[in-house]
Amino acid sequence: MIKILLPLGLAFIMFSLGLGLKLADFRRVMTRPDAIALGLLAQILLLPLTAWLIATGLNLAPEAAVGLMILAACPGGVTAGMVTHLARGETALSISLTALTSIAAFLTVPLIVGASLTHFMGESATVQLPLGQTVGGLFLITLLPVTLGLWLNETERIGVRHAVVIHRVATGLFLLIVLFTFASQWPAMAKHFPSVGPAALLLNLITMATGAALGALVRLDSAGRVALTMECGMQNSALGITLAVSLLAAPALAVPAVIYAFLMNITAFAVIAVRRARHQPVAG
Repeated sequence: MIKILLPLGLAFIMFSLGLGLKLADFRRVMTRPDAIALGLLAQILLLPLTAWLIATGLNLAPEAAVGLMILAACPGGVTAGMVTHLARGETALSISLTALTSIAAFLTVPLIVGASLTHFMGESATVQLPLGQTVGGLFLITLLPVTLGLWLNETERIGVRHAVVIHRVATGLFLLIVLFTFASQWPAMAKHFPSVGPAALLLNLITMATGAALGALVRLDSAGRVALTMECGMQNSALGITLAVSLLAAPALAVPAVIYAFLMNITAFAVIAVRRARHQPVAG
């Protein structure tokens, strides 16, 4: 049941984000190829490099090190768009980067994960993402719902009042998904947090700071910098867990992804709180 409800919930969240967007938002993103390029650089190259430096510098156990690299190889998570929206960031930029990094993952994930297994564990393995499942998930959970919401908003086929209700329901669903993740993975997190938690937290904080710095480098406004920050920090940990458990048949490699999923939401909510406090409407 969860395997059905969770993708449906994520698709509904993406639909709600589409309702808040216009084609002009994506056209504006396309006028900033430097922001797109730096976002891809951060996700595809700098994030795995940072994970490798952390794993090596902290002398992580081989399985923890490989697990951290698996996580770093994964593209941005679907929920990056929602946290960007809640933090008053540029949602269209976040969604665009999620789609592009997900496509690039077919090449980057096998290379990074294969090299990590060889380097840290002395094992060679052929890693291949399930093409149909990954493409289908990207289309059904991300692209199709966003496009539908965008079309309804662009053609004004849905009223503002209805859109507001949908946004509130989607926000509630997002919170439920986060809480469910915490509850279902708590035993594993509690057991392994002392050994893996510091590395996962360090990776999250450094990558978020990297996204913010790159946004400042190309002089993005605050909304654009928030989008890069969230996109770099919110990884597709579900894919990392799937790679470890299903494709590599090594559940121990999934531990860093489980812990990171917990931590990335904590730091994301901290950014959301700060951003919303700074943008409170002035009374009177």
